[in-house]
Amino acid sequence: MSKVIAQQTTAGSAAQAVFSFGRALGSMLVGGAYLPVGGWLRAFLGVGLLYVVTSTFTLAKVVRDRQEVGQMVSRVDQARLDKLLAEHDPFKVEGL
Repeated sequence: MSKVIAQQTTAGSAAQAVFSFGRALGSMLVGGAYLPVGGWLRAFLGVGLLYVVTSTFTLAKVVRDRQEVGQMVSRVDQARLDKLLAEHDPFKVEGL
């Protein structure tokens, strides 16, 4: 029986991702605040930024959920195969 190694995110990797996201979002907000355009265009860009951020989170969740489903199906298939191999007797002679 093979053991599945769970991939875990390290604390440093998670912190880097959070920091990177915060810096990118902050840079966009500061850039939008100092952009030499009118209020309506600035508001439009802000709403567009929010839409992109929420869509990114949704996409990341969908990808993660699909990956988890694939791992679950793989585990069920592996459990079935392990059960069949455990029940199989290669020295059993049929018909005697």
